[in-house]
Amino acid sequence: MATAPPDYQVDLDVFRGPLDLLLYLVKRDEVDIRDIPIARVAEQFKAHLDVLHLIDVERVGDFLVLAATLLEIKSKLLLPRPEEAGEEFADPRLELVRQLLEYKKYKDATARLEAQAERVARRQPRRPVAGVPLPGSTRDEPTVQAVELWDLVGAFGRLLRETLTQQQHAIVVDATPLHVYMDEVETRLRAAGRLPFEALFTPPYTRPRLIGLFLAVLELTKQQRLVPDQPDPFGPIWVAPAPLAE
Repeated sequence: MATAPPDYQVDLDVFRGPLDLLLYLVKRDEVDIRDIPIARVAEQFKAHLDVLHLIDVERVGDFLVLAATLLEIKSKLLLPRPEEAGEEFADPRLELVRQLLEYKKYKDATARLEAQAERVARRQPRRPVAGVPLPGSTRDEPTVQAVELWDLVGAFGRLLRETLTQQQHAIVVDATPLHVYMDEVETRLRAAGRLPFEALFTPPYTRPRLIGLFLAVLELTKQQRLVPDQPDPFGPIWVAPAPLAE
């Protein structure tokens, strides 16, 4: 009898939306946003969607809609083009490109506003209390911009494929609270200092445990208690405690 995955009772704000994922794939492959290679991007989008579907099936509706749109565009591009003289071919990608360009404009504007807010905060820091220096006043705030959410989702997808295929298929009920996994991740990082992303996932390699550890990494990253880093493009992802959490 199949058992539903445990409710971890945490609001991660993980899924930023299908256009965010699509823009990430376009940027990662360094392709022209106005000339998206639909076939390749659709396959990559589906690979990420499979991971999101596994993590939270209730929150991937919009991603499924865009996945269907990509497949529809792909099928239209495969159809023979009209050969009648003077008849122009309407590129089925145009509406999607328009939406993506509009989304990129607002995302870039948001990034500029956040950067400006950070610069202002650095110029006008909060006064220390009772002579106690402000935490982080002598060193820069940790940054997690080097690794995007979708980098972590992709790395987790590869980890699932490598581990779950080696395990026997059995129903395992895991009601472990998320904070327990968060404590486990932080304890290992404090002891090691810095670890590869894959090293955070220790046996037993059951699906609920892997998902619990992954959600713990996302929540700790969101709280700026750990810093994921990718020194080389497409290279391994490393994770370290945030300086202020040490």
